[in-house]
Amino acid sequence: MVEMRGTEAREPGERSGQRARIEWLWYDAGAGARLARSLLLPASALFGAVIRARNAMYDRHLLPVRTPRIPALSVGNLSVGGTGKTPVSSWLAVQLQARGAHPAIVMRGYGDDEPLVHARLAPTIPVVVQANRVEAIERAAAQGADVAVLDDAFQHRAAARLADIVLISADAPAAMVRLLPSGPYRERMSALRRATLVVVTRKAATLDRARVVAARASDAAPRVPVAIVHLALDSVRIGTRASAPLASLRERRVLAIAGVGDAAAFGEQLAQAGAIVRLRAFPDHHPFTESEARSLAASLASDEIPICTLKDAVKLAPLWPREAAAIGYVSQAVIVDENGSAIDAILELVIQARLRQL
Repeated sequence: MVEMRGTEAREPGERSGQRARIEWLWYDAGAGARLARSLLLPASALFGAVIRARNAMYDRHLLPVRTPRIPALSVGNLSVGGTGKTPVSSWLAVQLQARGAHPAIVMRGYGDDEPLVHARLAPTIPVVVQANRVEAIERAAAQGADVAVLDDAFQHRAAARLADIVLISADAPAAMVRLLPSGPYRERMSALRRATLVVVTRKAATLDRARVVAARASDAAPRVPVAIVHLALDSVRIGTRASAPLASLRERRVLAIAGVGDAAAFGEQLAQAGAIVRLRAFPDHHPFTESEARSLAASLASDEIPICTLKDAVKLAPLWPREAAAIGYVSQAVIVDENGSAIDAILELVIQARLRQL
């Protein structure tokens, strides 16, 4: 077993094969990965051409954009996963609720985990899951919502929105912007010009690193304000015990289980909290099975604690063997590092639009 303090630790060969292949393809600097990426460049060029044509049709009003009957705020990103859309979307909905609104979270729902996470993070805010965002917003309005927060909707332009918040991760490996499938990007950085606000999210990354990413975003879209938020691990809850401070994991051996967009950042956060981390990474939205839960439990050392993200806990906890050491999860806090006034301005824009419709 490989153990490390202060940085992410992994067991060789234990990462999901699918995830390992994707990370190798997108980020590895070796000759084999570079060759594989070059072979996929025609597919990426075709993907980019389709995206540009689609966006041009929306820009020229050749594709219809429907205005929902309640104000909508979109939260999205340029890359595939790992930016923190789910916790930020929930946090924004809670902020709107605190300002007197009756928000609903609207999402397509790529995995069963996201609606469950929203329900855990913001239990008083309804979640509407439907592929057609316009119809979903109408459903939310019919249920009493007067504003909608669209989770992962930057590229879904058929529904008009008051503002677009686009998230960029400071924890993502530094690499060239490559479009799918040769890289993780859905759109190029120039697409940030459509945004109302860019939010750089950081988990294990330093504030200085986040500022570098923020500067890149400003270079790509000089007229768009940029804020920085920290998605910080807050507390840990193991089994049915009460929540405990994150510091309770210091010097403890932890099996970190993560089926999220940036599993490495999760492992690094636990290591920064003083835990001795062994990371098991799975693809984003991984549908855990009972046999996988049993295998993970069986792999535990006698003094090891299984800890996962909330996103994984809603799926893994019901499958976890009762005879095994109880599985825990860490909660996450959204802490505004810089330019919170830009976030407040967006929230006020939505509130004022809500008030005009009352």
